[in-house]
Parts: sequence; structure tokens; C-alpha cells
Amino acid sequence: MIDLKRLREESEPLREALGRKRFPAEEVDALLGRDAEVRRLKGEVEALRAERNAVSRRVGKSAPEERATLLLGMRRVADDLDRLEPELKRAEEGLHEAVGRVPNPPSPEAPAGAGDEANVELRRVGEPRAFAFPPLDHLEIGERRDWIDMPRAARASGARFAYLKRDLVDLEMALVRMALDRLEGAGFIPVVPPILVREAAMYGTGFFPADRNEIYKIEGEDSYLVGTSEVPLAALHMDEALDEAELPRRYAGFSTCLRREAGSYGRDTRGIFRVHQFDKVEMFSFCTPEQSEAEHQAILAIEEELLTALELPYRIVDVCAGDLGAPAARKFDLEAWMPGQQAYREVTSCSNCTDFQARRLGVRGRSERGSRPLHTLNGTAVAIGRTLIALLENHQREDVRVQIPIALRPYLGGRELL
Repeated sequence: MIDLKRLREESEPLREALGRKRFPAEEVDALLGRDAEVRRLKGEVEALRAERNAVSRRVGKSAPEERATLLLGMRRVADDLDRLEPELKRAEEGLHEAVGRVPNPPSPEAPAGAGDEANVELRRVGEPRAFAFPPLDHLEIGERRDWIDMPRAARASGARFAYLKRDLVDLEMALVRMALDRLEGAGFIPVVPPILVREAAMYGTGFFPADRNEIYKIEGEDSYLVGTSEVPLAALHMDEALDEAELPRRYAGFSTCLRREAGSYGRDTRGIFRVHQFDKVEMFSFCTPEQSEAEHQAILAIEEELLTALELPYRIVDVCAGDLGAPAARKFDLEAWMPGQQAYREVTSCSNCTDFQARRLGVRGRSERGSRPLHTLNGTAVAIGRTLIALLENHQREDVRVQIPIALRPYLGGRELL
């Protein structure tokens, strides 16, 4: 949630920054108007309440001839309050709704641009493999080995679902265990979070109202299926104050994720690249504003370490302001080379959400200086489906077996091949 006090004091720079995220200037102006109206009404209501209390104290001490006049004045005050208090409540609700639509202003370091074509490549690591045979894509490999079954999943669940089977399941578990081992070594607390959350958690993390159409809802309940464990991890300390001396507080969440993919009709329909259900190991950090930038770089370094350990060529992309989601002030995507698509495609990302989510969730830091909103950051350690694609396609052999990266072999009983 944007800081209204800051918006009042720095309206021009923030209007410009939000414009870089394609947020209309007129909505900023409307928000400032709502804020002014709430403050005006609140001042009037507080003045009337103070007058009522003062008169009430005088009534008990007044002479009978004065009391009638005082009581008439109290009735007038009561009538004014009956009119203004509902008006204030409506104005506050409208302000809350308007504030909820405002995204986090992008970092000044985020590249300018409106879409992914303006994202800036920072560096490439590793070289795409030159195959001595025509390489297969992940779905061809998976079907030949009976590792991926999409027709039966479509029959059972609909489009964009898959059964993963046999060695591919072993490979998924190895990826999860390797990621968790490395994250625990880096001070992350492992968590298996709930994947059903209330609307307050979705709103608090900034996924509502902007991404409501991507989220599955349980009809008749205040329950939503999460598309990332970022949501329950962020809500873990909702309405709490954390001791700043003990920060950063880092969590590694493993969960199933579900997304409607409502805006992706006709895109990436082959295989398991863009599906409704997938598993993921997610990093999440609560830190002070002073630790925020270093923590972002630390999460990025862990993501690079994991892709390097998996022996995958990748590149890092600095996401432009217009392509950032509502909560993120800055975001880096890591894209692995996928021979089946002859392209780099996103497999992980990491975002600095500054104080945006903490304000909405009520997560504060506590120190001898007082309390203040913390900063939150998130990053994908392993998005299982897309990482499986990259492993199958980059490490395939002509005999349709797959070379296991050295770092994963201890988690697969020392095996060298799938």
C-alpha cells in the first residue's frame, strides 16, 4: 500500500513514477481528492464529538434554566454527527478502495518501458549446447519415456494439466531437496504453507485487486487457492511487529501452486511450460529498509547458484517499470536456455516489494527508535515444471536418456542418467 503521507508531500515525483508503471495520473489526482475529503470530514466529526463531550460535562453541573439550552445544542450536535459519521465511513471506504488499486512505485533503477520488449539483459552465463543430433523438446522426451501424460490429465482435469510419472517424479523430489538444503544453509526456515488463504492475505500481498482474474476461488467461502507460496509466507507475520535486531527473517516455502492463466489463451500450449498446477520452492524475506537492496542481490545470487549447479545456460533480465506487477518496485528474471523453443525463457525471478506489502499486511519492525513498516522480498528457488523442461532439453542424449547434473546425483542415489 502506498504511503498516503508521502503521496501528499511528494505528489509530483510519485505521479511521474507511477506513470512509469502505466498508472493513470488522473487516478492519482482522484485519490488525493478522496484523501482531502476524508481528512475534512474527519476534522468536522472530531470537532463535533469534542463539542458533545464538553457540553455533556457542562450539563451535569449547569443550572436548570441553562440545561435546556445545552440539551438543545446537544441535539443539534447529535443530528450533525448522524449525518456526517455515515458520510465519513463511506468516504473512508472509497479511499481504502482507491488506495488498494495503486501499485508500488517502481525503483528509479528499473528500466523505462511499457512491456517485456523493453526489459534489459544484464548478462549471460554459460553457452547453449551444440547438439550432434536433432534434439527433442521436453514433451517428446517425456512421452517417449512415459514421464509426462497430458491426454489423460486433460481427460481427468481439463487443458493445461499433466501427470508426471516415473523418473520425472524422482527428479522433482531431488530438485526440491537440493533447493531446500541450500536454502537452509543460507539461513532460510523451511515451511510447508497452506495453499488456501483468505482475501485479506491476497489483498495484503497486492495480488488483489489487480490479479483477481488469475486466482481460483472456493465458492461460498472466503478462501482462495494461491498461485505462489509468496502469499501465505508474506501473511505469516500479518499484524505483527518483528524485532529489527533479528532481521532479515528468511523463509523457504514448498507448495503446490494453482493459476488460472486467464490471460494466456493460445500461448505456450505445448507441454508443461504454462500449466494450471505446478510445484515450487519459494524464498521470502522480511528485512529493514536499509537491508533491502543487499537482500535482493543475495536472493538473486542464490537463484544463480542453483541454475549453475543444474548446469543450465541462462541470462538475467532487469524487468522494465511497465512490466512490473503491482507489488514489485524492482524485479530480475532469470531465463534458462530451452533448446525445444530455441529461446531463453523465464524459470525464476526475484522481486523487491519495498514496504508495499508490509503496509497492507501490517507487518512492522520494532527497535528502540520505534516501529515502522518492513520491506519484503521474494524469489523463486525452483519452479519445478519449467526447471524440469530445461533439464530434459539441455541434458538429453541421443538415446533419449537424460544426463543428471552432478549436484543432483546425491539426491538420486548416485545415478548419472535418467
